Parts: sequence; structure tokens; C-alpha cells
Amino acid sequence: MDRAHAMTPDEGMSEAARLMRLLDYELPEELVAQHPAARREDARLLVVDRTAGTLSDSRFAELGAVLRPGDTLVVNETRVRPARLMLQRATGGRVEMLFVRPAGGASGEGAWQVLTKPARHAPVGARLSTPDGALVVEVLALGEQGERVVRVTAGSLDAVLRTQGEIPLPPYIHRAPDADDAERYQTVYARVEGAVAAPTAGLHFSEALLASLATAGVKRVPVTLHVGPGTFRPIMSEDPREHIMEEEWFDVGEDTAAELRATRARGGRIFAVGTTSVRALESMADATGGTLAAASGWTRKYIVPPYTFRAVDALITNFHLPRTTLLLLVAALGGENMLRAAYAHAVAAKYRFYSYGDAMVVV
Repeated sequence: MDRAHAMTPDEGMSEAARLMRLLDYELPEELVAQHPAARREDARLLVVDRTAGTLSDSRFAELGAVLRPGDTLVVNETRVRPARLMLQRATGGRVEMLFVRPAGGASGEGAWQVLTKPARHAPVGARLSTPDGALVVEVLALGEQGERVVRVTAGSLDAVLRTQGEIPLPPYIHRAPDADDAERYQTVYARVEGAVAAPTAGLHFSEALLASLATAGVKRVPVTLHVGPGTFRPIMSEDPREHIMEEEWFDVGEDTAAELRATRARGGRIFAVGTTSVRALESMADATGGTLAAASGWTRKYIVPPYTFRAVDALITNFHLPRTTLLLLVAALGGENMLRAAYAHAVAAKYRFYSYGDAMVVV
């Protein structure tokens, strides 16, 4: 067991510089997991105890030792859409499109926000189709960060994605998706399709582990937050507080909200499974004045330390990319010194990182 409070923050550092310091760490390339563990619960688990200031090595299968009867797990039921599709122009130029979410609004029905590669092959006015002609789209507009708005002019996008689309693995997985990814890059409780990235902390739960936790008196409730590509987008501003989050749809139903209120009433703890569940819960708190009531809508929730959490007591999460907003969220809950110590320990102990990697729990 390591003491995690040995590190002390630099004194005299500006707020922006202090936050920037949280965003960078050295990670050997070989620690980036390219495949999931043989079984979901085989992942390692770093237990971060904020009160004791300690770090302990464990296994995800032993998560029950951290939880208590009366605690509640909040899981994100979003399901990853097979959103990556290869199209081509009439001239034969190929364009990879990632269908992020419906655009709607002034663009009308059938409009989608997409990311394109290479972007230069998808100028406004371009018409692109799948090689078999089953789908045709027209580029309507350019977005502020290089995205495109396209409209489906022929065919069914849903039908084509189901037959020709690929699961969009993150950019740091340097291989094409295989048959296993269709199952393993989804949580076992994924239900509401709409994400382009998995809520990866939930990937470690198997049906058997969830059943054993339920038998031990741990409740489980769902929320939805459709994860967008912004989860991988680095913070580019010199002051991290100026970063602008991309919109994501969230939904917290009344049954979930009622169980959260009951959890607090009985002295249980609310464990958010993943940073996406945190953003859904804290967006709910923003919308309801912290009353733990049902809420839904579009959110740009951005959590930067210091931050007072109103709907989350503990967090189960994977290890995140440098310079991303997720590091700041974890630091806001676990403490800035704790974050640096935990990541230094994970690198030294050769934990596996990112989507298919290992996990940590902050209690």
C-alpha cells in the first residue's frame, strides 16, 4: 500500500499553470492496451482512498470489497453505434465519415454532424455515396472544429450503418476492429444506441459480477449520456478553464433519481461508473438545483478543480489520455496530488491504460 499524499503542489503557481500540470504525464507506448482482458473482470483495479491517502493494488473482480450494502452504482446505458462508414465521391475519392449525432435544427430532417477524413474530400456541396449506392449524402456546412453537417438524400442511414458500419475504436488502438470488438467495446448493460465511444469504466462489469454485487446489497441504476468524440479531444487553450466542451445528450429518469435520494437517505454512497455517469449526474444536479430529480437535455458539463460534487460520492474510472478534460474531472473528485500519485503508481506498476485498459476506484 502506497501513501498517496507525499507529493505537494508547487507554490506560487498560477491557476492555469497548476491545471496544466495536471494534464501531462509520461506514458510508455507499450502500456496502451490494444485488446481487452481475457474476461471483463480480469482487469486490475487501483483503489484510491481519499481519506486515508492511500493507493492499493487489487483486481476488478474484487470490487465488492470496496462497496458496502446500501451503496448504489450508477451506470451509463448508452450503446456505441457502428458509426464509421466509408463513402466515395463521384470521382472515386474515398472519405471516411464518423456519424456523431443528428444535427436537425436549420439543417432539417436527415441531417447529421459528422467527422470526415480526409476533410478536404468533403467540401460544402459534395455528394458522396457508399460503393454500392445504398446511401447518398450531401455536405451542407462546415463546423467550427472541422466537422461537417451532411444530409441523407437517398437510402437509410440506420440500415447502412448496421450492414456496412464499423464500431469506431479510439485512435490510440492501432488496429482495425475485429469480431470481438462488436461485443467487448459495449458494456453488458448497453441499451440506448447513440454513442461514438464506449463508457469504458463499465466495460469491466460482467453479468456475473453485477449479480454478485446485487446479492451483496449494492443497488444499480441507469443513466444515459451519449459519448461524443470530444472525450478524446485534447485541451489546446493555454488556460484549461477556457476549453469548450462539445454537447452531449444526457437523461436521468425519475426512477433513478428516486433511488439516488433513497441512497442518500439510508447513508449509502453514490458510485458513478465512469466519467460519463459523473457528467450526467452533475448535469442533472445543475438542472434541478441539486435536488436529485429527473432531468434530461444537452450538456456541456465541464468539471475543473476545485469543484463541489452534488450527486456523486465515489468514482470508478479507467486511466485517461494526457491533456484531456477527464483528468481534471478525476482530480476534482480525488484531489490533485492524489491524481498525480495514482498515475505515477499506475505507470510504475505497469497498469494497462485507456479504453481497454485497467481501472481505478476513488472512494
